[in-house]
Amino acid sequence: MIPPMTAHPLPTGAPAALGVDAFGVHAFLDALDDAPDIEPHSLMILRHGRQAAAGWWAPYTSGRPHLLYSLSKSFTATAAALAEAEGLIDFDAPVVSYFPEFEADITDPRSRAMLVRHVASMASGHETETVDAAYATDPAEPVRGFLLQPPDRDPGTVFAYNQPCTYTLAAIVQRRTGQSLTDWLRPRLLDPLGIGEALWQRDRTGRELGFSGLHATTDAIARLGLLYADDGMWEGKRLLPEGWVARASRAHIPTAGAMGRSGRQDWDLGYGFQFWTSRHGFRGDGAYGQFCLVLPEHGAVIATTAATEQMQRYLDLVWQHLVPAFRPGPLTGRDAEDRALGERLARLALPPAAGGPVPPERARHRSAARFTPHGGHCAEQRTLTAVEVTADAGGRRTLSLVEDGHRLDLPLGDEGWTVSERPCPAAVSGGWTDDATFAADVVFLETPHRLGVTCSLTDGTFTAHWHTRPLSPGPLHRLRAPRGSVPARGRPERPQERP
Repeated sequence: MIPPMTAHPLPTGAPAALGVDAFGVHAFLDALDDAPDIEPHSLMILRHGRQAAAGWWAPYTSGRPHLLYSLSKSFTATAAALAEAEGLIDFDAPVVSYFPEFEADITDPRSRAMLVRHVASMASGHETETVDAAYATDPAEPVRGFLLQPPDRDPGTVFAYNQPCTYTLAAIVQRRTGQSLTDWLRPRLLDPLGIGEALWQRDRTGRELGFSGLHATTDAIARLGLLYADDGMWEGKRLLPEGWVARASRAHIPTAGAMGRSGRQDWDLGYGFQFWTSRHGFRGDGAYGQFCLVLPEHGAVIATTAATEQMQRYLDLVWQHLVPAFRPGPLTGRDAEDRALGERLARLALPPAAGGPVPPERARHRSAARFTPHGGHCAEQRTLTAVEVTADAGGRRTLSLVEDGHRLDLPLGDEGWTVSERPCPAAVSGGWTDDATFAADVVFLETPHRLGVTCSLTDGTFTAHWHTRPLSPGPLHRLRAPRGSVPARGRPERPQERP
């Protein structure tokens, strides 16, 4: 593992000086406040290469990596571009040519005709997602499992959002470079951009997934966006091959209607090389609202992390409020407005769960209460076998989530969010909501996910509910960035447009 260099802060500027109307940003924040189905975690707005506005909703913070889900794909495509530039891969070569040991097994003519550019643009010829079939066919080598799924149509003629396409592209890069994606990108992209910690989940083959699993900061998303906004140039030096940004961001395959839902305009405008074409510019995106929005016509980049299933609604709010906030030139006489926006961004916070610190009378003399799953098992999180609420002699409370062989002991303050780092970074809030009910929310801080837990003294049971369900099921203590060689948990990611 190549250690990351220390990141230098992005240059900043007053919103008005950069032609960003603070009133538009306020309107966007107001709209998020009024959207109960959107939970924002971070926002960075950049104009003309400078940071105009940035904020994190506590307990999320700027320095903590966040699971990017399919926004990982845009980093994978960038790794492939750099490998192509060094003569290691050819986008017009057959995929199977990079896996000669599969030659005898791959007999379907469409599979054999599949080129690297086809998997880079989700145009393998399959009409549906094949991730489950690929892993089920060959768990030890998912690339072989994927190539054994006969395409429904000729490669290059149909779009399907298909995780094994990106996995295969990532596997080719890792095979040809002899390095993981992060090690390959570190000296060529991550360090030059000033991106610090970047951690990528691996599967049982030892490969970094490519299609998902990258944990990085919002600042890292913003820096990638700035690089693409400036046609691959960074501080006067070319990092990406000339012409790559145009190739990656143009539509290689139509996508209209392919996602199976109406009213998703920003998924109907075509797909490039692991980037989507948008109504404004182009973007990388990941499940639940992880966005890298590149708006060349406005000289702007917007980087976000969030937890929402309403991804089109989130983009609609960006187009409605933020895009009109980008003005042709600097704005004058806006010092007070810029200052008010900065103050608002600095105090952003997710509302904590309701509940008081004082237990009901019948629980007052207990030092601990233990709850078992309502109905005998926890349907939302099957590994969760018990919940405990305890207090020490000084009245300090702990919420414990018990799984087979593991406990998450989470300190619980009297109000607001209480953050703990072990065994995984999490924040908890909540308390007693009535005479017999304890309720808490647990935010897993390196992911978009929040688990609500409600405990009843009446029958000694608990229920749990995910606000956004993790796409890779697994134990709670694995909901964190992978430090060290940690295989990906459970089943691979489902398509993010249908979480």
